[in-house]
Amino acid sequence: MTLFDLLAFMPLVILATGAILCLLAGAVRPGGYLYELAIVVVAASMLWSLALPADGMLPGISVTPYARFCALFLDLAGITGLLLAAGYNRCRGIVGEEYPATLLFALVGMGAACAATDLLILFLGLEAFTFAFYILVAIERGSERGGEAGMKYLLNGTLSAAILAMGIALVYCSRGTLQLAELAAQGRGAGHLYLAGLSLILLGLAFKLSLVPAHLWTADVYQGAPAPVTALLSTASKGASLAALLLLMPLVTGWPGSHAILWWLALLSMLCGNLAALVQSSIKRMLAWSSVAQMGYVGLALTAAPAGGLRAAAFYVVIYAAAGLATFGAVAVLSDQGERDGIDAYRGLGYANPLAGAALAVGLFSLAGIPPAAGLMGKFAVFAAALRGGETALAVVGILTALVSVFYYLRVVVALYMRPAEGECRESHSLAISEVIALAAPTLVTLFLGVYPSPLLDLLARLIS
Repeated sequence: MTLFDLLAFMPLVILATGAILCLLAGAVRPGGYLYELAIVVVAASMLWSLALPADGMLPGISVTPYARFCALFLDLAGITGLLLAAGYNRCRGIVGEEYPATLLFALVGMGAACAATDLLILFLGLEAFTFAFYILVAIERGSERGGEAGMKYLLNGTLSAAILAMGIALVYCSRGTLQLAELAAQGRGAGHLYLAGLSLILLGLAFKLSLVPAHLWTADVYQGAPAPVTALLSTASKGASLAALLLLMPLVTGWPGSHAILWWLALLSMLCGNLAALVQSSIKRMLAWSSVAQMGYVGLALTAAPAGGLRAAAFYVVIYAAAGLATFGAVAVLSDQGERDGIDAYRGLGYANPLAGAALAVGLFSLAGIPPAAGLMGKFAVFAAALRGGETALAVVGILTALVSVFYYLRVVVALYMRPAEGECRESHSLAISEVIALAAPTLVTLFLGVYPSPLLDLLARLIS
């Protein structure tokens, strides 16, 4: 390892060291400033990446501009999750060191997955942050719904890990290497073992992205997990999984049969996600099913990879992450001692808590693709790539399902501002500085990217080739 390699990998080292420090600090002083310590650690990792953007390589992992961008994106989501969780968890008696330490470990796994150069490190990174989310989903020990969600996520996640591992084993048996570059260089010549392995790898990643048919866990887990955890599970986890899938796309696009798999994943996800979201009365279940549909639009972009679909998919996930953090952040802030889950429970809250109501409305506008929120730019990029790639039928289905989604997103906005609260609408609790930042930052990013998306698109064009 050279000095430059050490400098390049220091952000991951800082996060891992910070996770251990959180555990030790929690043992010495339970309930101390652990969330503040975790935020400082993540901020230090980000500053190191920005101040010393060095490239480095170790066996199985390589820090590149693409890996640094993904790490910065995930770290920003992690900071937002910590800001949301600080007050939310203390209000519910979740005061131990487990939450911030586990979140830091999850960020380490995400960073490793985004920088992987072979399938083994990719698998370890994916399962490291998935294992962390098993803990975070069930972090509220007194919640029966949270325990059920954690068990369902664990069982489904274990199955997906086994499928992913089997796929990697079959690829290794057929090609004799796990290196992504070597696998891509071997070209289109593929045997049955190799194709079976790639299919299983795609199915394992479909679970991470909540793509149909590996999606049935999503609604129950999103509803049962604490709102700040759901915010990260729907944004950072999806972003890291897509970053890993983009690393595999040179292998996938070299196999003609992969197009059919991605096509059906996208079609079924857009249809099932949007249709199921129409009938939900729980806002978290509605957002969960809409997450399935949103990942279907990402799958639509991936089917048009040669026509700029990879850049469109990455751009869409960044926009979706900002909107998801705003919406789930508002759900966390507007919840009192118990989770405010029913859509009717949000009647009149746009006036009782203007900042949270505005963040929720802007996030929902973005998810629906209504200007000036960034969702319109994201959907335009996805549909434009699909049309350039000749996926006209799939693009038409995507546009029609996007129109359907406007109905169930605007139901919540109507409840916020156009329906009086049942009984007396009392003023919501005053927001802490951490909650104001956690709501304002993704909301402003959503509005900024809706008006001026060019810098991000140009950056992604340089990073993804």
